[in-house]
Amino acid sequence: MSLMQSLPKDYRAVVIGSTGGIGAAFVSLLKSDENCAEVIEFSRSTWPAIKFDDEDSIKRAAESIEGWIDLIIDATGFLSDEIIKPEKSLKTLEAKNMTRLFELNAMGPALLMKYFTPLMPRKSRAIFATLSARVGSIGDNSLGGWYSYRASKAALNMFLKCTAIEVARNKHEAICAALHPGTVETSLSEPFAGERARFTPENSAKQMLQVLDGLSPEQTGTFWDYKGDAIEW
Repeated sequence: MSLMQSLPKDYRAVVIGSTGGIGAAFVSLLKSDENCAEVIEFSRSTWPAIKFDDEDSIKRAAESIEGWIDLIIDATGFLSDEIIKPEKSLKTLEAKNMTRLFELNAMGPALLMKYFTPLMPRKSRAIFATLSARVGSIGDNSLGGWYSYRASKAALNMFLKCTAIEVARNKHEAICAALHPGTVETSLSEPFAGERARFTPENSAKQMLQVLDGLSPEQTGTFWDYKGDAIEW
């Protein structure tokens, strides 16, 4: 049985961030789907490469694709590294770190929307999905902290919402959705998982594909968790 029964037979998919834990899981699952004709992978190490600090690289990657794409998944995201850590208070905010978080979590994905959503067919079902995070929900924020990560994901959500409205004007079967993957066994989540239960990347990716498969065009521009529950903006 196809993982994406709502998409046309022999659908084509693109996964951006294909070398990350969740991105690689998406690629593996889609390649195993008998109804998926092709999976095109992009990351910083592919050719052409996609680098969020280089808009031309995103444009080149999109232009390298011939024909329509039925499923586009942005599986990118950044939380911390050796230098940048989630801020616990206002006094720890630094402009250069905030800029980096916004570049990787909001500006880069927005440019993906700019160059890749035109590849979605005009008259048949197509899906653009981006990995957001529950902590990017303003309405769900009761703990504070993690200023830059929260704000960058909230900005991503707004870019997604605006894109969904624009795309729907001439692609009536298209769906644009933001997804919360849960706490996943990846280098992004693991240092901050605490005692929370963790999903394997494969488990998380499979559940998110099921959520996308069940969405209708009327639900474009919405935010969902891996269980299929709507998240408030």
